[in-house]
Amino acid sequence: MIMTIIGPIFLLLALGYLSVKLNLLSKLQIAAVGAFVIKIALPALLLQSLAAKDLHEIWFPEYFAVYGGTTFILYVAAFYILAHYFKNPKADTAILSLGASMSNTGLIGAAVLTLLMDQKAMTYISLVVIIESVFLIPAVLVLAELNSKNSKSVNVFKIIKNTVLTLVKNPLFMAVVFGILFSALHIEIPHQINQVFLMLGQTASPLALFAIGGGIVGLSLKYVNAQSMYLVISNNLIFPLLVFLGLTYLTNVSQEMVYAGTIIASLPMPTIFAMLGQAYGLSEKTLTPLLMSTIVGFIVMSTLIAMWWA
Repeated sequence: MIMTIIGPIFLLLALGYLSVKLNLLSKLQIAAVGAFVIKIALPALLLQSLAAKDLHEIWFPEYFAVYGGTTFILYVAAFYILAHYFKNPKADTAILSLGASMSNTGLIGAAVLTLLMDQKAMTYISLVVIIESVFLIPAVLVLAELNSKNSKSVNVFKIIKNTVLTLVKNPLFMAVVFGILFSALHIEIPHQINQVFLMLGQTASPLALFAIGGGIVGLSLKYVNAQSMYLVISNNLIFPLLVFLGLTYLTNVSQEMVYAGTIIASLPMPTIFAMLGQAYGLSEKTLTPLLMSTIVGFIVMSTLIAMWWA
């Protein structure tokens, strides 16, 4: 049983890695595959899946509160530790703290949970997407700008406006919004369009894992240090542990939901961590922990799957 789940995951990762390593595909082409998943295939899967359910089947406030609360506790803790103990400037700290408190929900989370739970996985994914897209990433961007060298000339209204526009342009977020809206209002997607969404959605899991494997090529562990290790420990060990304990002892959610939340929390750091690192001149401080987290995250995830789905 366990190899029927984990086997395809690692084979797809390996296939993506070898495709780039053997020059069958370029990094640019792999990035395009990842963009297709995040901007088209996964939004189609989320919208189709959520719209087909009743609202009570997709909205779980206890799950949302525990996962969201854990996310921000770890982000605030990381902000303090990275600023005071590792002496990072606060603008840098705002970006780096993301690596301690956010998982790769979109690419890896959707791919893995779909293999484990089929379309029920989209419910758990969608709630985490809301936490990350609506609350966490906007907070990170606002903090980074307010603490930047040019903070005196920062226009707070402009930051909020840009953040809202970014949300509206985010296909994942909009798919969740419309999926929940369709569910609440009992709006049915026309059959032909629903079939198109379903076909697109079926490509999300394999292509996501393929893209992750190809994206690993070129990353190195040159800058392994205490800060990188702290980020990985927080993200891949403390995060899933706290989510598991919170969902188990503070809520009455199902065991499947406990497992889903814990696995999502155990996953590697998101690619947006490296993208923001590059944008803010922190590539060296984000790429190494991202690769470390990819390795550790898949080990932790595989261990959890082996424990719970064996």
